[in-house]
Amino acid sequence: MTNERRRILEGAVFLVLFCLTIPAANWMIGNVGTVCTRSGPCLVPVAPGLMAPSGVLMVGLALVLRDLVQRRLGVEFGVAAIIAGAVISAGVAPGALVIASAAAFLLSEFADFAVYTPLARRRLVLAVLASSVVGLVVDSIVFLWLAFGSLDFLAGQVVGKFWMVLLALPLVAYLRRRDERLGLTIA
Repeated sequence: MTNERRRILEGAVFLVLFCLTIPAANWMIGNVGTVCTRSGPCLVPVAPGLMAPSGVLMVGLALVLRDLVQRRLGVEFGVAAIIAGAVISAGVAPGALVIASAAAFLLSEFADFAVYTPLARRRLVLAVLASSVVGLVVDSIVFLWLAFGSLDFLAGQVVGKFWMVLLALPLVAYLRRRDERLGLTIA
């Protein structure tokens, strides 16, 4: 397989996975957790004594995947993924949370984009880590404020998303090393 073909195929896979994280997050909130409340989300432990809605795990992964889409397919696809993700988010979010979900997604992914883009060519792993942290904080603040008018669950949201970012970093480091070894051009 040629490097160009590999780049496009990997970018397409990252794009599909990115788009799938959005409905997965919404499904998980109502169906996956160690505690599921009748009128609220299902929760998972993210640190000792700290719980978060289970969907935060997918949101953390989405931030990393969007960075990888941009790395493989280019800035245009990165921006298109953000817009598509916001539309998907609005389409699959529960009625009461549509605006909060779409706005949080759109703003957090563009915050991620703004940090990732200037750093990506020089320090990929740092770019993914820094941009994801900015994105997950923005996502958590915007979503919680618009959905509930409160930041009471901010710590759990941030920690839960951060775990997924940390778990994805070894893959990002592997891709960077492999790209350098293969001479794979990045978009």
